[in-house]
Amino acid sequence: MNTTSAAIAAAVTFVWLGMVLAISFLEAPLKFRAPGVTIPIGLGIGRLVFRALNAVEALLAAVVVAAVAVGQPPLSVGVPTAVTALLLITQLAVIRPALNRRSDRVLAGENPPRSRTHLVYVALEVAKVTALLTLGVSAFAV
Repeated sequence: MNTTSAAIAAAVTFVWLGMVLAISFLEAPLKFRAPGVTIPIGLGIGRLVFRALNAVEALLAAVVVAAVAVGQPPLSVGVPTAVTALLLITQLAVIRPALNRRSDRVLAGENPPRSRTHLVYVALEVAKVTALLTLGVSAFAV
């Protein structure tokens, strides 16, 4: 892999990793502990924040995939790139729509039954953090 592609992939990956850690594992759980933040208000804020995060993630993923593809990557970079992209696609295409449907119901005043979908999203976030860390280190080491 050429050094320019590896440097771009590593830098963008670590920016992406920082955003996921800050928003998913810091901001998201803390907002519900703030005084006066109700479940509907927290859900509304969360939907807005995660919509923005996911849009930026899609852009960063495209940059990483392009940098890696152009650079003729070794498997140590290609595999975590593919895994990270697949995790993001799964979150955006499968999990987020289900979470949005449930939060729509809550925001409409309903009390839908508990769902494990949020736990699946969190598990995929943990897997994505692991994949991003692996990708960033692997690209940096090239």
